[in-house]
Amino acid sequence: MLTPSIRSPKSSKNARGTVACDNTTLHLLQANDFVADAIRKEMASRGILLINITSSAGSGKTTLMQETARRMKDRYRLSVLVGDLETERDADRIRAAGIPALQIVTGGICHLEAQMVWQAMQTIDLDGLDLLFVENVGNLVCPASFDLGEDYRVTLIASTEGDDKPKKYPKMFLTSELMLVSKSDLLPYLPFSVEAVTKDAREVNPNLQVITLSSTSGEGIDEWCEWLEAAIAEKKATLTAAV
Repeated sequence: MLTPSIRSPKSSKNARGTVACDNTTLHLLQANDFVADAIRKEMASRGILLINITSSAGSGKTTLMQETARRMKDRYRLSVLVGDLETERDADRIRAAGIPALQIVTGGICHLEAQMVWQAMQTIDLDGLDLLFVENVGNLVCPASFDLGEDYRVTLIASTEGDDKPKKYPKMFLTSELMLVSKSDLLPYLPFSVEAVTKDAREVNPNLQVITLSSTSGEGIDEWCEWLEAAIAEKKATLTAAV
């Protein structure tokens, strides 16, 4: 069974093949990181696992949230914060699956920032929560740079979007702990190689874990839920040890 690896601080390394500019004294993400640290401390004090779900648009994040809710809602208390430029459609879909969801409408911003998550946390019931998902805005560029205080960053790459993405958008995969190859039910019909995408992703991030799944056929969903359960148990154990 695949289990979550021990979480380490988010990588600040550059992807291979890039040229790094000299650091300046002004840290443009300092304010975001300050709030992210506050979120992390709040989640730790409550024993709540925080998962940041990232991907391109249309990779199946919301469908995965729906299927995860159906399978785990009777045993765990789950909630989702959903980021989108407009509409509450994704939050409506998740609520229909039986768990609370709050839409964060960014109004054109291409990513969620820690202060958005912090504000949303003030309006939801965190008491007794086991797992809080943040479904990020759909793209592989902007969200990669913003720590949301998560325990794990999980990135979906769909069989429909091509297997060359990890090296085209390396920072997202460098800063993720788990890659989900989604829409595996379509693999027989598409020129997509799970082996190739895994090889490229692990050349960017050798510690990246990988699960292939389909929210439609159910392939890999048990393994995904088991991974989440292990991560929840790890978070609860950390809280117990701190008491």
